[in-house]
Amino acid sequence: MEKYEKIRVVGRGAYGTVHLCIRLSDKKQVIIKQIPVEQMTKDERQAALNEVKVLSMLHHPNIIQYYENFLEDKALMIVMEYAQGGTLLDFLQSRNGCLLEEEDILKFLAQMLMSLQHVHSKQILHRDLKTQNILLDKKKEVVKIGDFGISKVLSSKSKAYTNLPALILKIMRGTFSPISSQYSPQLRELILAMLHLDPARRPTINQIMAQPLLINTIMNLHTDAGKLPCVRINRPLSSMQSTGRGRVSSRGNSTARDGMPVQPQPLSSVFWWGGGTALPTKLPLPNPETQVVQVSAGRTQKAAVTRNGRLFVWESQAVGAETLMPGATEGSSPTLVPRYLEGQAAVTIQHVACGDLFTACLTDRGILMTFGSGVNGCLGHGNCNDVVQAKIVEALLGYEVVQVSCGASHVLAVTNEHEVFAWGRGDNGRLGLGNYASCTSPQPVAVPDNCRPCSVHCGMDCSVILTLEKSLLCSGSNRYNKLALDKPRGEIQDGVERMAVLEEAVVFSPVASAPINSLPIKMVSLGTSHSAIVTEAGECYTAGSNQFGQLGAVADSGSRGGPVLVSALSGKAVSLLACGDIFTVAVTEDQVIYTWGKTSRGRLGRSDRDSHLPGAVGLPKGDSPMTIVSVSSSHGSTLVAATRE
Repeated sequence: MEKYEKIRVVGRGAYGTVHLCIRLSDKKQVIIKQIPVEQMTKDERQAALNEVKVLSMLHHPNIIQYYENFLEDKALMIVMEYAQGGTLLDFLQSRNGCLLEEEDILKFLAQMLMSLQHVHSKQILHRDLKTQNILLDKKKEVVKIGDFGISKVLSSKSKAYTNLPALILKIMRGTFSPISSQYSPQLRELILAMLHLDPARRPTINQIMAQPLLINTIMNLHTDAGKLPCVRINRPLSSMQSTGRGRVSSRGNSTARDGMPVQPQPLSSVFWWGGGTALPTKLPLPNPETQVVQVSAGRTQKAAVTRNGRLFVWESQAVGAETLMPGATEGSSPTLVPRYLEGQAAVTIQHVACGDLFTACLTDRGILMTFGSGVNGCLGHGNCNDVVQAKIVEALLGYEVVQVSCGASHVLAVTNEHEVFAWGRGDNGRLGLGNYASCTSPQPVAVPDNCRPCSVHCGMDCSVILTLEKSLLCSGSNRYNKLALDKPRGEIQDGVERMAVLEEAVVFSPVASAPINSLPIKMVSLGTSHSAIVTEAGECYTAGSNQFGQLGAVADSGSRGGPVLVSALSGKAVSLLACGDIFTVAVTEDQVIYTWGKTSRGRLGRSDRDSHLPGAVGLPKGDSPMTIVSVSSSHGSTLVAATRE
């Protein structure tokens, strides 16, 4: 105890004494639970040690934090976080029968659900959750679950058959006080469902968290975490700083010497070409202060994510058929208007991916949401229904998704624990699940034990996983050897090594064609019948069909060769990459955009006709240099985002 100073005893329980202490190193208040283990039975000692084991496994803002444990004076000392607000029981009793507001109930419930979700993800059951074991912070706004003394750590095959006898009796009786009519019908219905006598009819934690009643509360808790209080100051014009003769500046508008307003320089520019638009065209942004950090293009939609976590899409104002749809005729481009995602004001989006008529977006807390067409089950909601507003993918609520990719009709997602999930159309084995079945909800994907997936990439009829080991795993159609899955046979015929052809793979398999099978890979992109790969050294390789020059190299379009180096880019390190249907886009570190492939309908964004070799795209000149931060191609069009730091 030389590192701590006891202040007072704050509680006594069946297993020991609880002290409020000061940690001398930083003067932080902590709780030390003193448990005299030598005086306990074997089961009692096991319960005490179990709490240490469980607490050390849990790391969540809504769970009492474990610091350390040590033995002193024949007692086990467990040091943990101090919750100054006391227990939830004390808080409720202090209200003298006055009911909580529904908003406060939802706030407490959401935090408990998130903490229990974390507990269950570690294969742990609390088994003693009650108001005495739910603690509050000083402001009585943050919930902290504690007392894991009788919790149970489950093995992967075990089930929670035990429970406490007293708790079993309460559950079997199913009697409780009526719920006040001051609360909404939705809340009352949720509580009744959670208290149903039949366990099979009670909603799971994920189902509860996905209720419309709770979604906004959960999102607000995510976005409010760690925020600092601030006061907005509206400064009069006279207080602004001068920036030169006859001009003052603010973050918004500026005024010139003659009194005429000067438009502020935009923080970002987004360019679009293809689909009948021959040269790069600047797209409108919601306002000059919009700073775009990522874009994604689908067959019929274009989406962007801003630095402050907003998602918006460009909508066509043209009457009639969308010009990007197959079979559309060339003509004047439709007017595109940016629109923020509805209901997203309290959610911070960090990533977006567009498929055919549907979109997936990812929050900064790893929550995946989808909207759009539900054909093929691409939205991951367990059905094929369309969704107008972004909806949480319930099956992945227990995971922290770090990246998602949408193909034309399937989706892959990867978590921070290097787990991969796939859903949507399954033909050609594109889901990597070992079969050709389609799935309407996320399914876990098997990968080799020595591989740690870090990003996923969907094509038209195939998928690729990039691992932390800088290798590629591929599944789906390998036509034209676009996935580099053909293996050398070890035979030479007419001076050429013969290859064992693999038309498709139904599980994720390592690339086999040289030289990609032995090079560290940095990024990959998939087209309809070809792929592009960039190595750690910045070299660009392409594989698959070269019918329209999409490989960027002189190669026999009818042969089924291995990956080829885009020699025209030798000495230019590639930093960004995107494949369309029959063309390729690469951005080099010196901020030059190169395109190659078929020229029709403005796919390449340049006027010259030499399409089989990389050619530079000239973007409209802006007021000052910008850095290209994101490139996305789909079918016949490309989006490029550039920003000023």
